[in-house]
Amino acid sequence: MRRREFIALFGSATAAWPLAARAQQPVMPVIGFLRSTPEKPFAHIVAAFRQGLKETGFVEGQNVAIEQRWADNRLDQLPQLAADLIGRQPAVIVGNAPAVDAARSATATIPIVFVIGGDPVALGLVSSLNRPGGNLTGLTFFGNRLGAKRVEMLRELVPGVAVIATLTDANFPEAVVELRAVEEASRTIGQKIMPVNASNEREIDAAFASIAQAGAGALVVIGSPLFTSKSQMLVALSARYAVPAIYDLRDYVAVGGLISYSASFTDAYRQAGVYAGRILKGAKPSELPVLQPTTFELAINRKTARTLGLNVPQSLIARADEVIE
Repeated sequence: MRRREFIALFGSATAAWPLAARAQQPVMPVIGFLRSTPEKPFAHIVAAFRQGLKETGFVEGQNVAIEQRWADNRLDQLPQLAADLIGRQPAVIVGNAPAVDAARSATATIPIVFVIGGDPVALGLVSSLNRPGGNLTGLTFFGNRLGAKRVEMLRELVPGVAVIATLTDANFPEAVVELRAVEEASRTIGQKIMPVNASNEREIDAAFASIAQAGAGALVVIGSPLFTSKSQMLVALSARYAVPAIYDLRDYVAVGGLISYSASFTDAYRQAGVYAGRILKGAKPSELPVLQPTTFELAINRKTARTLGLNVPQSLIARADEVIE
C-alpha cells in the first residue's frame, strides 16, 4: 500500500470513529409528565419528581429525558397531549387524575404512574391496592376520607357555624366522591351544608358571591386540579368575602389561606419519581403496590385568622404541623 493511500484510509477510519461511538451509545429513556393544569404554579412538584428520580439513580439530561405536557385546565386537550407523548415512545408516563384518564385510553402497554386524590380501585384504575395488575400504579391521597375531618376542624375553628358551604369542581369525578363523604359526615353530626359548583374561573368568582349572599359561615374547598391551579384566586376571594375556608393542600395556606389538612403534595410527586425510576430499572407497575400517605399535615395561617377575627383554639395549634404567624 502506498503511503498516500494509507494516510487517506487511516483518515477516513478516524472520521468514522465518532459516528460509530454515537451509534453504540444507549438510547436515553423518556418519561412523559402529563398534567391537566397550567405549568407555572407547579414548579415545586416537578422539582420533587426530579428528586425522586435522583434517589433511584436517574438525572434529567444525563441518563433520562422528561417530556412535559400541560393542558392549562383545558381538559379537551389531554387526549391530543397524551397521544403526542406516546408518539415519543416513553418508558413511563406520570400524571394526575384527568391526565391518567387520557393516557390509559391511549395505551394499555406503557407503564403509567398516577398521583390522585381518590380511590383508584373505585375509579377502575387498578384491581387492588396491593396488586394493581395492568399497566397502572401510583399514589393516592384518599382525599374523600379526609373530608369529614376537614368539616370537624372547620367547626372547631368557627364554633357555632350554622351553614358550611362546599365548593366543588363538578367536572372532576374525584371531587364529587369527596363531596358525598362530606355530606354524609355532616348529616351524622347535624351540620347543614350548602353545595356550590364551579368548573372554570368565571364560575369560581360567581360561586363565592353566592356563598356570601347566602350567609354561609364557612367553606370547605373540595380538592381538584383546577382549584389548586387557582389557589391564589380562591384565597383572595375568601379574604374579599371574609369566608373562613379549609383546603385540601398546604399550598393554599402558604399563599394566605386559613387552614389545610392533607398529605404532602410535594412528597407524593417525589414518590412518583421513585416509582418511575424503579420502572425504568425493570419493575412492573402491576407488582408495585399503590402507595397511601401515612402522615398528614395540618397547616394554619394565624395572620389570616386574625384578619378574619378568629381566635385559633389551642387544641388546633397543638396539633398543627405548621403555624404561619
